Amino acid sequence: MGSKYTNRYSDEYKRDTIELMRSSGRTVTEVARELGVSSESLRGWVKKASAAQDTGSVPAAGRAGQSAADRDEELKRLRKLTAEQAKTIEILKKATLDSTGQSNRAGSGRYTWRDWVDRGCRTR
Repeated sequence: MGSKYTNRYSDEYKRDTIELMRSSGRTVTEVARELGVSSESLRGWVKKASAAQDTGSVPAAGRAGQSAADRDEELKRLRKLTAEQAKTIEILKKATLDSTGQSNRAGSGRYTWRDWVDRGCRTR
């Protein structure tokens, strides 16, 4: 037989508690303490709700909550962010070049700083 605590909280109470936690921006522990619920129970409810949402058991309109225009705008924003990050990576790659214009990375045929010190050369 099941535990006497199996149906202690209704599904509606669990949904409301999860929504409170998500909308308030507070941690699971803070909300659980305020409501007198075990933080591990609340954490489990949130995990189950997220898994159910990810598998698509919630209707698409309720899950996404976005129109096609909103999704297109988000996609445009993410593509712009990706392009900016690619530029940043390229700048950082160029910044790794030493004064002779050769890469200071391993396997480049140049001595690394550690090799220089190990050979007994002084830095000053």
